[in-house]
Amino acid sequence: MGEQREDGYDDLLDAIESNTGYYLSCPAGHGSLPPRQVCPTCGDDDLSTEPLPDTGTVVTFTEIAVPAPAFTGQTPVVVIADFGPVRLTGRLVDDSDALEVGSEVVPTVATSPDGGRHIGARLVSER
Repeated sequence: MGEQREDGYDDLLDAIESNTGYYLSCPAGHGSLPPRQVCPTCGDDDLSTEPLPDTGTVVTFTEIAVPAPAFTGQTPVVVIADFGPVRLTGRLVDDSDALEVGSEVVPTVATSPDGGRHIGARLVSER
């Protein structure tokens, strides 16, 4: 069975992989991530594509003590990072020893052991 593509989300992942990440913005300046048809804050359907900032700042993170079966034997770390108008939630792909609130990260695409793609973050200090 072939991999099913999720339009909007997979387009975002493709853009992040090619260093052309983006977010959606309404005329009021609210940012959101695709796929979206309307702004989740104000409901405006006039959305434009804006470049995602190159780096973001970690606002919080957590280690997953009991991971999903796909991550058996691992301790995934999930970060929430502020990228200006949007916040990205993703799995840290680096060693978490240097991670702290305020760390700078860049968006990346992480792959789960079962081959699924999702948003990830890489520490700027580990690049």
